Amino acid sequence: MLLAGALAGMAAEPWSPRDTKAAQALVMDGETGAILFEKNADKPFPPASLAKLMAMEVVFEAVDKHKVRLDQTFPVSDHAWRTGGAPSGASTMFAKLKSQVPLDALIRGVIVQAANDAAIVIAEGMSGSEEAFAGLMNDRARQLGLAGSTFVNPTGLPAPGQKVTARDLATLARHIEEAHPDLYRIYSEPQFEWNKITQRNRNPLLQQELGATGMGTGFTEAGGYSMVGVTQQDGRKTFMILGGLPTIKDRQDDARRMIEWSNSAFRRDVLFDAGARVGKASIYGGLQPEIDIVTHEPLVAFVPTDKPERVKARVAYDWPLRAPIEDGQKVGRIEVTIDDSVSVVHDVFAATKVEQGSFAGRALDAAQELALGWIRAL
Repeated sequence: MLLAGALAGMAAEPWSPRDTKAAQALVMDGETGAILFEKNADKPFPPASLAKLMAMEVVFEAVDKHKVRLDQTFPVSDHAWRTGGAPSGASTMFAKLKSQVPLDALIRGVIVQAANDAAIVIAEGMSGSEEAFAGLMNDRARQLGLAGSTFVNPTGLPAPGQKVTARDLATLARHIEEAHPDLYRIYSEPQFEWNKITQRNRNPLLQQELGATGMGTGFTEAGGYSMVGVTQQDGRKTFMILGGLPTIKDRQDDARRMIEWSNSAFRRDVLFDAGARVGKASIYGGLQPEIDIVTHEPLVAFVPTDKPERVKARVAYDWPLRAPIEDGQKVGRIEVTIDDSVSVVHDVFAATKVEQGSFAGRALDAAQELALGWIRAL
C-alpha cells in the first residue's frame, strides 16, 4: 500500500518546461512577444536546416519587393546537385542536374522537404553563389535585430562560424509569420512532390492536434536535434524553439509538451487598457512637480494560472524627467516580469504637456535634486 501511494504521488507530478532535455529553449506568445519560458536562449548553437528560415526570409522579402518572381526559373548547377542533391545523401528535392526549376517549387522544396539542393539553387540564382547569398542573410538578420546569429550558407550544412540563438529564431519566426502571411502558409503544407518523388513535411507538430501552422526542424551531429514550432489554438498563437535535443523522439515529445504546457499554464489578462494611467513621474524644472504617464496600447500579460503573484509590473524612467515635456512624449517603459525575468516591455508616454518653470523654480529643483542625490549617496 505504501509503494502504491508513492507511485501515485510520482505519477501526479506534472511535466514542467524545466524538465526539457533541450539544451536551449524558448516559448514566446505570438500576440505580445512575451517570453513565457527560456533556457539558455542567448547561447549559440549550430542551426542545421533552421538556417533555411533566414534564407526564406530573404527570398520572401525579394518576392514582396518584386526583385524576383515566383514563376522565375533557376538552373540546377553541378555544385547544387552534388552538394545538396541526390548524390549528397542529405535532405533534397531531387532536382535534376542542369534542369530549370521555378522559384515557387524551390521554395516548397526548402520549406516542406528542407531540401539543400533547392536552397543552393536559389542562392546561386539570386546572388551568384552561396557565399554572396549568405551575405544577404546576415545583412537582413542585422536589420531584424538578430544580434546573436551568423550565417555562412543557406542550407545550414556545418560550417565554421555558423550559429543561431533561440531568441533570434523566435524573433525571425514571428517576423516571417507576420510580414509574409501568404508565403508563410507553405510551412503548413503536409507534403510536396518533385521529380515524381513525394516527401512529407518534417515538422512533427503538423501531425498532432495542436493547431500547428509551421515552421521547421534541424539536426547536426554537433548540435543535436532542434526545431521551431508555431501553433495557433483557441485564439492563442505560440512560438516555440528547441535546440540540442539528444534524439528525434525527444524533440517530438518535448515539442508537444511545451505547447500543451504553454496553452494550459497561463491565462491572458489585460493589465491596462490603451490610454490608461500606469503611474506618475517626477518633473525637474517644470510648472508642476509630476506628471501622469500612460500606455498607448493595451498592456496584455500572460499570467501563470497556478501562482498569479509571480507576475509583476514596474515603470522605469530616468529620474527626474526634465521640462519641457510634450503631450504624448515617450518618457520610459513598463516592464512585466515573471519570476523576475522580463516577459514583455511597453513604452509609456506623458499624459499631458508640461511647460518649463521659472528660473527660481528651476533653481529650487536643482537644490532639491542635489540634496536627494547626496542623501542617496550615503
